[in-house]
Amino acid sequence: MTLIHFLDGLRCADCGVLNVLWLDPVRALVECAECGTSALVVPEIGKEVR
Repeated sequence: MTLIHFLDGLRCADCGVLNVLWLDPVRALVECAECGTSALVVPEIGKEVR
């Protein structure tokens, strides 16, 4: 089972549709539900996330 989080208020850079991006933190992947474009998430090492 994979936990995903929908990213509200963000727009896909390729298709321009609002509120269709979701984040899969286990696979470090952001994907657009509309056009299928995906991007890897690279966290900054040593930065504290608040």
